[in-house]
Amino acid sequence: MPAATMVKTRKALESPCEMPNGLQWTDDGLYVMDQWTDNVYVVDERGKLLRTLNTLTENGSGITLGGGYIWTASNGRSVSRPHRSSDTHLGYIYKLDMKTGEAVDRFRTPDGGGLHGLEWDNGLLWITQFTPKALVLVDPKKGYKVVHKFEVDLPRAHGLARDGAGIWCSFTGIQTIVKYNVETGREMERLQIGEGGPYPHGLSIRDGTLWYCDADFPKNTGTSRGWPEIGTIQIDGAKKAAAGRKK
Repeated sequence: MPAATMVKTRKALESPCEMPNGLQWTDDGLYVMDQWTDNVYVVDERGKLLRTLNTLTENGSGITLGGGYIWTASNGRSVSRPHRSSDTHLGYIYKLDMKTGEAVDRFRTPDGGGLHGLEWDNGLLWITQFTPKALVLVDPKKGYKVVHKFEVDLPRAHGLARDGAGIWCSFTGIQTIVKYNVETGREMERLQIGEGGPYPHGLSIRDGTLWYCDADFPKNTGTSRGWPEIGTIQIDGAKKAAAGRKK
């Protein structure tokens, strides 16, 4: 197991919502999943709000874009907003229209439970799983069939970001971000955020920089600082620090 590299985080822009719980960069801007309203907000690189999409997501967590659609993680019963007639209180992944946010399709999580993270990967979809703790890859074109998975040993797997031969996964409660080999599940790198830093929920990667969001939830707990945050971690700097320790 690689030694953890202590990293510095930087607030990058103001959150467009109360509980940013998932992130995905695209050429159109940064898509943010709000756990508070279950809306999707799209902002530019300066944080300017471009548009807002209302969704059927419940207790919204991860978000990704691929295949011409938005995919959102519906993590069961919401405790942040009033009940809606469309709520199921079950773990679903929603497939949404890019322009309207309307649901095109949905499917249950592979283990039947909740979920946090999603990441599109060349026609396939990565999903975080609670029982057993794992990252699961499904094929939307084959009825969301599981085509690959590997178990992870850390708690509360959350945001995902594909990077080269690996995939980054944030473990919110312990402020840790791990890069796993997508084929073997072997741990390639481990980043550690220091005391007083954010608790990373969603992840996305853009031009070699890892973006995170801290939803500041659950409130008034050991993993809540009292405010939401969207920020960055310079991965190249982390790699240089790790290389320096090996010399």
